[in-house]
Amino acid sequence: MGPHPTVAAIRLAVRRVLHDILSASDDPHPLVLAACSGGADSMALAAALAFEAPRLGVRAGAVTVDHGLQAGSSVRAAEVADRLRGLGLDPVDAVGVTVGRQGGPEAAARDARYAALDATAERRGASAVLLGHTRDDQAETVLLGLARGSGTRSLSGMAAVSGTGGRYRRPFLLLDRDTVRQGCLAQGITVWEDPHNHDPAYTRSRVRHEALPILEKSLGKGVVEALARTAQLSRDDADALDQWAADAEADAAGEDGSLDVRRLHALPAAVRRRVLRRAAIAVGSPPGFLFARHIEEVDRLVTGWHGQKALNLPGGVAVRRANGRLFFSPS
Repeated sequence: MGPHPTVAAIRLAVRRVLHDILSASDDPHPLVLAACSGGADSMALAAALAFEAPRLGVRAGAVTVDHGLQAGSSVRAAEVADRLRGLGLDPVDAVGVTVGRQGGPEAAARDARYAALDATAERRGASAVLLGHTRDDQAETVLLGLARGSGTRSLSGMAAVSGTGGRYRRPFLLLDRDTVRQGCLAQGITVWEDPHNHDPAYTRSRVRHEALPILEKSLGKGVVEALARTAQLSRDDADALDQWAADAEADAAGEDGSLDVRRLHALPAAVRRRVLRRAAIAVGSPPGFLFARHIEEVDRLVTGWHGQKALNLPGGVAVRRANGRLFFSPS
């Protein structure tokens, strides 16, 4: 008798990702880490990795990050690490981080977590880090992007492969949260539910427990699937536009890095604004603080020129127009 259908689906998703990692690696026995909070999604991921990796000759470990945001979090992180070792994963690291305040609590915690995962992967020499994001997480990400009026790249949600050198892999983006959690129940895996997941002070929690249920009640089932599908379509569009923008930037750029206004003006708005954003980031404007309103102001130097003074962008970047060219420089 084979495994429970949900367990089989989970293992298959992880097996496919491990095959991809093996085919891209020069190491016949690469190390792959599961990022695990102790919740159902990440514990299902860790268990599937522990099962599949030995069968493919892959070394399997895990890392859990203690954000230090709740009483007893270090004890809980140690307990999660023990559970991961009990699955047969090795090495297993419990890493403590200090969460700052920049960008709000959710963004700050995410930044601290990814910094810890990057550092652990580098220290351990891991080829990849697996993340347990599901199709539901993807839908939430797209809905958040819509609510914030974000562009196509934001609406594309989370990529199946991301990070430096494709470090991060998300095997569960095509699986719904219920499937993953049923897989934990079927295997008798002990999980921990982060209270922040139900705390209405956090935007994602409100989307998960209030906004999405209301949408599904009003529009019928299938909203999550539709939002996740939107993410993939948006990603394909964004990839194409980004490549167009890269080519257009190279065509418009002079030896001093300035951009030819005439060439910019001839571009479609979606491409032109990507070129302007790329140019600002290249000089030092932080992507997370460079919003659409900033790029729209820069765009007016191209399309609505009437002798405006230089603009100041986040990160101390100045943009000015002179002699038919745009100059981006530290202010």
